[in-house]
Amino acid sequence: MRHPIPDCIFETETDGIMRVLVVEDDEQILGFVCQGLREAGYAVDPAADGQTALDMAMEGVYDAAVFDLMLPGLDGLSVIERLRRQGVATPVLILSARQSIDDRVRGLQMGGDDYLTKPFAFAELLARVQALIRRAGDSRNTGAPSGLRAGPVSIDLLTREVRRAGQRIDLQPREFSLLEYLVRHAGQVMTKTLIMEHVWNYDFDPQTNVVDVLVHRLRKKIDHGFEPPLIHTVRGVGYVFKAY
Repeated sequence: MRHPIPDCIFETETDGIMRVLVVEDDEQILGFVCQGLREAGYAVDPAADGQTALDMAMEGVYDAAVFDLMLPGLDGLSVIERLRRQGVATPVLILSARQSIDDRVRGLQMGGDDYLTKPFAFAELLARVQALIRRAGDSRNTGAPSGLRAGPVSIDLLTREVRRAGQRIDLQPREFSLLEYLVRHAGQVMTKTLIMEHVWNYDFDPQTNVVDVLVHRLRKKIDHGFEPPLIHTVRGVGYVFKAY
Protein backbone atom coordinates (compact mmCIF):
# COMPACT_ATOMS: atom_id res chain seq x y z
CA MET A 1 0.00 0.00 0.00
CA ARG A 2 1.30 3.44 -0.90
CA HIS A 3 1.67 5.83 1.99
CA PRO A 4 0.28 9.34 1.64
CA ILE A 5 2.76 11.76 0.09
CA PRO A 6 2.58 15.50 -0.51
CA ASP A 7 0.74 16.17 -3.78
CA CYS A 8 3.20 18.85 -4.77
CA ILE A 9 6.14 16.45 -5.13
CA PHE A 10 4.85 13.92 -7.63
CA GLU A 11 5.67 14.08 -11.31
CA THR A 12 4.82 11.64 -14.07
CA GLU A 13 6.62 12.89 -17.15
CA THR A 14 10.30 13.82 -17.52
CA ASP A 15 10.65 14.14 -21.28
CA GLY A 16 14.40 13.56 -20.99
CA ILE A 17 15.04 15.38 -17.71
CA MET A 18 17.16 13.47 -15.19
CA ARG A 19 14.81 11.46 -12.94
CA VAL A 20 15.50 10.57 -9.32
CA LEU A 21 13.60 8.16 -7.05
CA VAL A 22 13.43 9.32 -3.42
CA VAL A 23 12.44 6.73 -0.81
CA GLU A 24 11.71 8.07 2.68
CA ASP A 25 8.89 7.38 5.15
CA ASP A 26 9.27 10.70 6.98
CA GLU A 27 6.91 12.97 5.06
CA GLN A 28 8.75 16.14 6.04
CA ILE A 29 12.14 14.84 4.90
CA LEU A 30 10.57 13.36 1.76
CA GLY A 31 9.04 16.69 0.84
CA PHE A 32 12.23 18.59 1.64
CA VAL A 33 14.46 16.36 -0.47
CA CYS A 34 12.04 16.13 -3.39
CA GLN A 35 11.44 19.86 -3.47
CA GLY A 36 15.15 20.60 -3.36
CA LEU A 37 15.93 18.17 -6.17
CA ARG A 38 13.09 19.53 -8.26
CA GLU A 39 14.30 23.10 -7.76
CA ALA A 40 17.72 21.90 -8.94
CA GLY A 41 16.10 20.82 -12.20
CA TYR A 42 15.47 17.12 -11.62
CA ALA A 43 12.23 15.22 -12.03
CA VAL A 44 11.42 13.32 -8.85
CA ASP A 45 9.29 10.30 -7.96
CA PRO A 46 8.68 9.81 -4.23
CA ALA A 47 7.96 6.57 -2.37
CA ALA A 48 7.19 6.19 1.33
CA ASP A 49 7.54 2.42 1.86
CA GLY A 50 9.78 -0.40 0.70
CA GLN A 51 7.36 -2.31 -1.49
CA THR A 52 6.30 0.81 -3.37
CA ALA A 53 9.95 1.72 -3.87
CA LEU A 54 10.74 -1.76 -5.20
CA ASP A 55 7.83 -1.68 -7.64
CA MET A 56 8.70 1.79 -8.91
CA ALA A 57 12.41 1.03 -9.26
CA MET A 58 11.66 -2.15 -11.18
CA GLU A 59 9.18 -0.43 -13.52
CA GLY A 60 10.85 2.95 -14.03
CA VAL A 61 14.17 4.07 -15.41
CA TYR A 62 15.96 6.31 -12.93
CA ASP A 63 19.24 8.15 -13.18
CA ALA A 64 19.69 7.87 -9.40
CA ALA A 65 17.84 6.88 -6.24
CA VAL A 66 17.97 8.14 -2.65
CA PHE A 67 17.03 5.45 -0.12
CA ASP A 68 16.26 5.67 3.56
CA LEU A 69 16.91 2.37 5.36
CA MET A 70 14.15 2.33 7.99
CA LEU A 71 11.03 1.86 5.89
CA PRO A 72 7.59 0.32 6.49
CA GLY A 73 7.35 -3.20 5.08
CA LEU A 74 10.55 -3.98 3.23
CA ASP A 75 13.53 -2.14 4.68
CA GLY A 76 15.78 -0.13 2.42
CA LEU A 77 18.66 -2.60 2.34
CA SER A 78 16.32 -5.43 1.33
CA VAL A 79 14.95 -3.34 -1.52
CA ILE A 80 18.43 -2.42 -2.73
CA GLU A 81 19.57 -6.06 -2.54
CA ARG A 82 16.57 -7.24 -4.57
CA LEU A 83 17.15 -4.58 -7.18
CA ARG A 84 20.78 -5.62 -7.61
CA ARG A 85 19.77 -9.28 -7.90
CA GLN A 86 17.38 -8.31 -10.70
CA GLY A 87 20.13 -6.44 -12.52
CA VAL A 88 18.84 -2.94 -11.78
CA ALA A 89 21.97 -0.79 -11.82
CA THR A 90 20.45 2.55 -10.77
CA PRO A 91 23.02 4.41 -8.62
CA VAL A 92 21.81 4.49 -5.02
CA LEU A 93 22.59 7.03 -2.31
CA ILE A 94 21.70 5.59 1.10
CA LEU A 95 20.29 8.19 3.47
CA SER A 96 20.19 6.96 7.06
CA ALA A 97 20.46 7.91 10.72
CA ARG A 98 22.73 4.90 11.23
CA GLN A 99 26.20 6.37 11.58
CA SER A 100 28.47 3.47 12.55
CA ILE A 101 31.18 2.28 10.19
CA ASP A 102 29.66 -1.21 10.20
CA ASP A 103 26.33 0.19 9.02
CA ARG A 104 28.00 2.11 6.22
CA VAL A 105 30.03 -0.89 5.11
CA ARG A 106 26.96 -3.13 5.11
CA GLY A 107 24.98 -0.59 3.12
CA LEU A 108 27.68 -0.41 0.46
CA GLN A 109 28.11 -4.18 0.41
CA MET A 110 24.38 -4.68 -0.15
CA GLY A 111 24.48 -2.57 -3.29
CA GLY A 112 24.50 1.07 -2.23
CA ASP A 113 26.86 3.37 -4.11
CA ASP A 114 27.20 6.10 -1.49
CA TYR A 115 26.12 6.71 2.10
CA LEU A 116 24.98 9.96 3.73
CA THR A 117 24.04 10.15 7.40
CA LYS A 118 21.24 12.20 8.93
CA PRO A 119 21.09 15.05 9.71
CA PHE A 120 22.48 16.28 6.42
CA ALA A 121 22.89 19.45 4.41
CA PHE A 122 20.87 19.40 1.20
CA ALA A 123 23.82 20.91 -0.71
CA GLU A 124 25.85 17.80 0.13
CA LEU A 125 23.02 15.45 -0.85
CA LEU A 126 22.66 17.25 -4.17
CA ALA A 127 26.41 17.09 -4.82
CA ARG A 128 26.45 13.36 -4.10
CA VAL A 129 23.47 12.68 -6.38
CA GLN A 130 25.14 14.65 -9.15
CA ALA A 131 28.37 12.71 -8.66
CA LEU A 132 26.54 9.37 -8.81
CA ILE A 133 24.81 10.33 -12.04
CA ARG A 134 28.05 11.59 -13.54
CA ARG A 135 29.97 8.43 -12.62
CA ALA A 136 27.19 6.21 -13.91
CA GLY A 137 27.18 8.06 -17.21
CA ASP A 138 30.94 7.68 -17.52
CA SER A 139 30.93 3.97 -16.69
CA ARG A 140 28.01 3.01 -18.92
CA ASN A 141 29.47 4.67 -22.01
CA THR A 142 26.49 3.42 -23.97
CA GLY A 143 26.61 6.16 -26.56
CA ALA A 144 23.47 7.80 -25.15
CA PRO A 145 23.68 11.55 -25.72
CA SER A 146 24.94 13.53 -22.76
CA GLY A 147 24.18 16.83 -24.43
CA LEU A 148 21.81 18.68 -26.71
CA ARG A 149 22.51 21.08 -29.55
CA ALA A 150 20.12 23.29 -31.47
CA GLY A 151 21.59 25.93 -33.74
CA PRO A 152 24.17 27.95 -31.78
CA VAL A 153 23.02 26.59 -28.38
CA SER A 154 24.64 23.58 -26.72
CA ILE A 155 23.54 21.99 -23.44
CA ASP A 156 25.64 19.56 -21.40
CA LEU A 157 23.11 17.43 -19.49
CA LEU A 158 25.69 16.13 -17.03
CA THR A 159 27.46 19.33 -16.05
CA ARG A 160 24.37 21.43 -16.84
CA GLU A 161 26.56 23.87 -18.75
CA VAL A 162 24.90 25.99 -21.44
CA ARG A 163 26.70 27.80 -24.24
CA ARG A 164 25.61 29.97 -27.14
CA ALA A 165 28.13 30.42 -29.93
CA GLY A 166 30.77 29.14 -27.53
CA GLN A 167 29.94 31.68 -24.83
CA ARG A 168 28.97 30.20 -21.48
CA ILE A 169 25.58 31.24 -20.11
CA ASP A 170 24.74 30.72 -16.43
CA LEU A 171 21.14 29.65 -15.83
CA GLN A 172 19.08 29.09 -12.72
CA PRO A 173 17.55 25.57 -12.36
CA ARG A 174 14.12 26.50 -13.74
CA GLU A 175 15.68 28.49 -16.56
CA PHE A 176 17.77 25.45 -17.44
CA SER A 177 14.72 23.18 -17.30
CA LEU A 178 12.76 25.51 -19.57
CA LEU A 179 15.60 25.84 -22.08
CA GLU A 180 16.12 22.08 -22.23
CA TYR A 181 12.39 21.58 -22.76
CA LEU A 182 12.25 24.13 -25.58
CA VAL A 183 15.42 22.79 -27.23
CA ARG A 184 14.14 19.21 -27.14
CA HIS A 185 11.04 20.48 -28.96
CA ALA A 186 12.78 22.96 -31.24
CA GLY A 187 10.44 24.14 -33.96
CA GLN A 188 7.34 23.10 -32.01
CA VAL A 189 5.09 25.56 -30.23
CA MET A 190 4.99 24.79 -26.51
CA THR A 191 1.87 26.09 -24.78
CA LYS A 192 2.00 27.83 -21.43
CA THR A 193 0.10 24.89 -19.98
CA LEU A 194 2.74 22.41 -21.12
CA ILE A 195 5.55 24.62 -19.85
CA MET A 196 3.83 25.07 -16.50
CA GLU A 197 3.30 21.33 -16.07
CA HIS A 198 6.87 20.55 -17.10
CA VAL A 199 8.75 23.17 -15.09
CA TRP A 200 6.52 23.54 -12.02
CA ASN A 201 4.57 20.27 -12.15
CA TYR A 202 1.11 21.61 -11.31
CA ASP A 203 -2.00 22.57 -13.20
CA PHE A 204 -1.93 25.81 -15.15
CA ASP A 205 -3.63 28.81 -13.62
CA PRO A 206 -4.61 31.20 -16.41
CA GLN A 207 -4.40 34.09 -13.96
CA THR A 208 -0.68 33.67 -13.30
CA ASN A 209 2.15 35.08 -15.41
CA VAL A 210 5.00 32.96 -14.02
CA VAL A 211 5.62 31.36 -17.43
CA ASP A 212 5.93 34.76 -19.12
CA VAL A 213 8.29 35.93 -16.38
CA LEU A 214 10.48 32.83 -16.69
CA VAL A 215 10.60 33.09 -20.49
CA HIS A 216 11.53 36.77 -20.19
CA ARG A 217 14.41 35.89 -17.85
CA LEU A 218 15.63 33.14 -20.15
CA ARG A 219 15.46 35.40 -23.19
CA LYS A 220 17.61 38.02 -21.48
CA LYS A 221 20.33 35.42 -21.07
CA ILE A 222 20.00 33.41 -24.28
CA ASP A 223 19.07 36.11 -26.80
CA HIS A 224 20.36 39.40 -25.38
CA GLY A 225 23.43 40.47 -27.31
CA PHE A 226 23.05 37.71 -29.89
CA GLU A 227 21.48 37.49 -33.33
CA PRO A 228 19.10 36.13 -34.38
CA PRO A 229 16.68 35.67 -31.44
CA LEU A 230 15.93 32.01 -30.75
CA ILE A 231 12.90 32.12 -28.43
CA HIS A 232 9.76 33.42 -30.11
CA THR A 233 6.26 34.19 -28.87
CA VAL A 234 3.29 32.69 -30.68
CA ARG A 235 0.56 35.04 -29.50
CA GLY A 236 -2.34 33.36 -27.79
CA VAL A 237 -0.60 29.97 -27.90
CA GLY A 238 2.84 29.83 -26.32
CA TYR A 239 6.53 29.85 -27.21
CA VAL A 240 8.78 28.20 -29.75
CA PHE A 241 12.56 27.73 -29.97
CA LYS A 242 13.78 28.25 -33.53
CA ALA A 243 17.23 26.84 -34.26
CA TYR A 244 18.72 28.70 -37.22
